[in-house]
Amino acid sequence: MSDRPIIEIRGLRKVYRVGKVEVPALRGVDLDVPPGEFLAIVGPSGSGKSTLFHIVGGLTPPSSGTVRVQDQDVAAMTDAGRTNLRKTCVSFVFQKFNLLPNLSARDNIAIARHIAGLNHDPDPKFEEVLALLGIANRLDHKPAALSGGEQQRVAIARAIVTHPAILLADEPTGNLDSENSRVVLGVLRDLNERLGQTILMITHNPEAAAFAHRTVHMRDGRIVD
Repeated sequence: MSDRPIIEIRGLRKVYRVGKVEVPALRGVDLDVPPGEFLAIVGPSGSGKSTLFHIVGGLTPPSSGTVRVQDQDVAAMTDAGRTNLRKTCVSFVFQKFNLLPNLSARDNIAIARHIAGLNHDPDPKFEEVLALLGIANRLDHKPAALSGGEQQRVAIARAIVTHPAILLADEPTGNLDSENSRVVLGVLRDLNERLGQTILMITHNPEAAAFAHRTVHMRDGRIVD
């Protein structure tokens, strides 16, 4: 791992407004994530972990503080800049699989490369990724013919097929049973250990967090451990 953080956060604050009322979601967060780390952020609902996730991923701007992702100042970006960040630097895996029901698993994965403008370039790592995910023999099936665990593994393949610097996973096992949860978390760990994929995962589940290198605990908009 490099000593220079791939994610560097200082004094991060986010305040939402509900009418005339200010609701603080983040209250001065400092965090460094080195390249190649698998980091879990754990906390109850309302702890600020989802807001932190959305800011790092360029989905929402901060109120104040600095956020640097691959040495890019996210806080200073325009909407167009954050859109470009999501296209070129970060990818997402959510609790809901968000697969297109009328497309095969193969086409659900391919559409990500098309959006990123990479559909005409060969991908030498694609077969290795499919082998890690264990879905090589399921690519011609539509989502309805796949188990929940298989659908989430297709969603992971779609997220990493563009080779993002950072994979952001939001409760990736929230819709899975315990057996499929272990499979998916094992896949994330393999991607991290064998391909060096930087992963930031938010979860409320300590058992899921145990698959990561490091766990950060949040409460009331702050990192507490």
